[in-house]
Amino acid sequence: MDDVRCFNYDNVLRQLESTPFELGYFRLTFYTVKGKPVNKRTDTIDLFYLYPSGGTLRDKTFNIVLYDSRFDTNRGFIPPQPKRAAKT
Repeated sequence: MDDVRCFNYDNVLRQLESTPFELGYFRLTFYTVKGKPVNKRTDTIDLFYLYPSGGTLRDKTFNIVLYDSRFDTNRGFIPPQPKRAAKT
């Protein structure tokens, strides 16, 4: 299965390469069950926000879903070169 919306560490990194960095976060999408990201295809895809300055993944209402030190810039994580959002 090569679906970038299946939640796992590698797919987070893959999405980070193609999503703009804006307001301190990256927007990511994953398959979900009851609002939680899962590593399998489901009928539901939800939006999440990764804040690398704290290593937190937040849901569409900005509630913290998880903390992972692998995504925390304060713990040494270096995200891919962010694509800045276009100025309007």
